Amino acid sequence: MTVLRVVPILTVEDLDAEIDRYERVLGLSVVMNHGWIATLAGPDRRHQISLLTRDATAPVNPSLSVEVDDVDAAHDAAREAGFEIVHPVQDEDWGVRRFFYRDGSGNVVNVLAHSGA
Repeated sequence: MTVLRVVPILTVEDLDAEIDRYERVLGLSVVMNHGWIATLAGPDRRHQISLLTRDATAPVNPSLSVEVDDVDAAHDAAREAGFEIVHPVQDEDWGVRRFFYRDGSGNVVNVLAHSGA
């Protein structure tokens, strides 16, 4: 399993207002917007941040998103490490396969792979 990308996730109340602020202040551009989560990136897309109101398909909001090449291997590794799985492996209709785990400090981590759907 290889990590492909790590994106911090900030929980916000007004998604559109925060998108506007990040565009104006930092020059970031929206690369994904589902109405409840949006990802913004710099010109080369190497630097990204996600803004989230409430995760529409999971019971908790994650604070970090980690894209991997093999979600199932990451899930097995998280379970073997003793981490609590707070959202099971699931294929989402918006094109990702993902699960959430709670790390040893209580942070919720979203582990995903894009499915191309």
